[in-house]
Amino acid sequence: MKYRGEKTKEISFPLGGIGAGCIGIAGDGRLIDWEICNKPNKNSLNGFSHFAVKAEDGDRVLDTRVLAGRLKPPYSGTSATGNHSHGFGFGPNRATMAGLPNFGTVDFSGEYPFATLTFRDRKFPGTVTMTAWSPFIPLNDRDSSIPASFFEITVTNTGKKALTYTAACTMRNPLPENTVNRHSCAEGISSIKLASTKYAADDVAFGDCTVATDARDTSFQEYWFRGTWFDNLGIYWQDITRPGAFKDRTYDAPAKDDHATLAARISVAPGKTERVRFVISWNFPNCTNYWNPEKCNCEGECKDKPRTWKNYYAALFGDSTASARYSLTQWQRMYDETRKFKDALFGSTLPPALIDAISANLSILKSPTCLRLENGEFYGWEGCYGNAGCCEGSCTHVWNYAYALPFLFPKLERSMRDLNYRFNQREDGGMVFRIKLPLGRDRGAMRPCADGQFGDVIKAYRDWKICGDTEWLRTLWPAVKKSIEFAWAPTNEDAWDADKDGVLEGRQHHTLDMELFGPNSWLTGFYLAALKAGSEMAAAMGEDATAKEYRALFEKGKAWTDEHLFNGTYYQQDIGLKDRSIVEKFGALNYWNDEHKEMKYQIGEGSSIDQVLAQWHANLCGLGDIFDRKKRRSALRSIYRHNYKRSFADYVNPCRLYSVYDEKGVVICDWPEGTYKPVVPVPYSEETFYGCEYSAASHMIQEGLVDEGIEIATEVRKKFDGEKRNPWNEFECGSNYARSMASYALLNAMSGFEYDMTKGMIEFSPRVKGTFRTFWSLDGAWGTAELSSAAIALTVLYGELKLSTIRSSVLAGKKVSAALVGKRPLRFVPADRGIQFDEALQLKASEVCVIRFAGKKAKR
Repeated sequence: MKYRGEKTKEISFPLGGIGAGCIGIAGDGRLIDWEICNKPNKNSLNGFSHFAVKAEDGDRVLDTRVLAGRLKPPYSGTSATGNHSHGFGFGPNRATMAGLPNFGTVDFSGEYPFATLTFRDRKFPGTVTMTAWSPFIPLNDRDSSIPASFFEITVTNTGKKALTYTAACTMRNPLPENTVNRHSCAEGISSIKLASTKYAADDVAFGDCTVATDARDTSFQEYWFRGTWFDNLGIYWQDITRPGAFKDRTYDAPAKDDHATLAARISVAPGKTERVRFVISWNFPNCTNYWNPEKCNCEGECKDKPRTWKNYYAALFGDSTASARYSLTQWQRMYDETRKFKDALFGSTLPPALIDAISANLSILKSPTCLRLENGEFYGWEGCYGNAGCCEGSCTHVWNYAYALPFLFPKLERSMRDLNYRFNQREDGGMVFRIKLPLGRDRGAMRPCADGQFGDVIKAYRDWKICGDTEWLRTLWPAVKKSIEFAWAPTNEDAWDADKDGVLEGRQHHTLDMELFGPNSWLTGFYLAALKAGSEMAAAMGEDATAKEYRALFEKGKAWTDEHLFNGTYYQQDIGLKDRSIVEKFGALNYWNDEHKEMKYQIGEGSSIDQVLAQWHANLCGLGDIFDRKKRRSALRSIYRHNYKRSFADYVNPCRLYSVYDEKGVVICDWPEGTYKPVVPVPYSEETFYGCEYSAASHMIQEGLVDEGIEIATEVRKKFDGEKRNPWNEFECGSNYARSMASYALLNAMSGFEYDMTKGMIEFSPRVKGTFRTFWSLDGAWGTAELSSAAIALTVLYGELKLSTIRSSVLAGKKVSAALVGKRPLRFVPADRGIQFDEALQLKASEVCVIRFAGKKAKR
């Protein structure tokens, strides 16, 4: 996607590591959103940190510019309070560098994980391009978690004589006191480490940053001039605009608010292009629960201090210089592997808006929404406040929707299951839905959540099918089984399925932050899917009686739900809104609206966006039918007809505003004409959750409503156009919201991707006609698949794939003439919608398995 002018205004493209924090590159090239100290830091600038370029002809400086476009209005100042330097009423913050020469135009091209910015100005003799990125290599969680941002600056000499160009990276030392900046050069890498002498190694504030380059001709200033008023920036500009290299400046005494500059010089012939690489890395190893501190209760020196834990990256790198050096020495390999992934994803024959939705939301994994604990386990907030995480604890009912991690980094996703079943489950099987940090804290009195608890059962099943590791499942199975059976446990205070009939009827907490009472397809669907998944897992564990019990209960609940909750066009909630005894039974009088004599926060006759959500999950993990096929398609059509609003200009929304004016979107709940809307309906009814829109859209695609699904997903991305909203920050309850990773399901939906690594089976059944190409990823390997009327070509680009069966809808009515890896023929037999190899195939990176079709007779 390309952005220019006003369409760059809201851009902040996150550059960093999974669970490691990030720096944002703005649409105009500025370095913003410095979120490197283990918490969010939205709308931040790190002093005068920036890139700049200079052009010289011999000993004459032709031009010098900050590598940024012109700041967009308004120019009144952005904060409520300030001093002589910044604040509302003092003009733009000086740290934006708007007071120095900038570039006249900037074109921003973003295809996550790469951002390419092209800078032009009529006074600058040349064209400058910056490629900003960070490693994103599916299955390689180590390199994808490096705490660093990568920048490659290329300069094209558009003149008629050779010129010398300087590219300089300036960074403010972000430590608050006693700052020390020191340059070093070893093995061709020049770097400046920014640290502090104040903090002990176990202090939460302890840490350091490094700016480094592998350029041959470098110069530096460990410190900018220390002065008062505006001295430092003014003298820096004098220094950079002089001919030649920087002269070092150093101070012995620590101070604060120090800046350092590292520069590289390159000679560029006319019409030629040269490049310089920079890495900005950081290392703040000590994390603490700043939102709800727990003090250490030991008798040592740490008594009464907040308990801490280590960042995962601190186990990999001793400091930021180590990670910067690793980044530069491994740059080309990591770049090639990241580019290979990007090209494979963007090479998929999906509508561009869908690829945009899939790719853009991968950036959430690089945002402060995500943490990695010392052993590498993955932990997530729901999203981010401006300066803190929002809604702690890898919230199960939100992360239910997030489908990028399980396919791209399945080991990290499995760690979420491991942690949840270890730390969140009560003895009776009930589970709280938020993990508290540090691990092992009292889980508190949080009530179990129906969609979260049963969602984890479905996810355990899915993760098992993705990895094929039955021994991993075996370690979880006792807890998974207990969580299923909590539905009818006598200790279940919310009496979910007290009569054990396969239908949830009690008090059911859910992702809309309140409780539904009585049967409804949304939450009962999760229960039914958990029962069906549990039946298959029980059989794999050798527990045939349990498998039979769960299956029978599933069949009974499914039949009742299809018969009693479907109103002829969609599924609704079975509830007597005027019956006060329902809430009295659970001591929940806060759900009673005494003025209107009616229950609050219910759906009733409404059409919910998530009414058949469990079927979406089932489709994505190969569980089969949860609801009647015709009825669920009718329900999806109803969502498209009623919940999908073509304009919000006259729509009444008392809730949060995620779609406004002439934008389009799917609301959480709608009450069609002729139905009764509760006086106080389920919370967020009038909102549009982008993640829920993606799940509904991809579900429509799965069920054959392809045009409708594409339309809805496309309208979501129109809202994130770079001017109205940041394309790389889909928000809900805070920025970088995890639920939006539901967009990854668009890829699997469009490609008809199915898998079962316990059996070595993979399937592609595209939802569109004609030649189709798609990216795919599973535990162990990722690559592409190309399907045409003549053949299927399955390519492994990374890792190894153990394969026994390939299936596809394109095989319908066709016979297979040959299966080959290179020139090596494979023996096979026909199988359901595909072929089965006589011997399991181990497909390695760069290998391609081709299945050719014959007109009449298959050959072996």
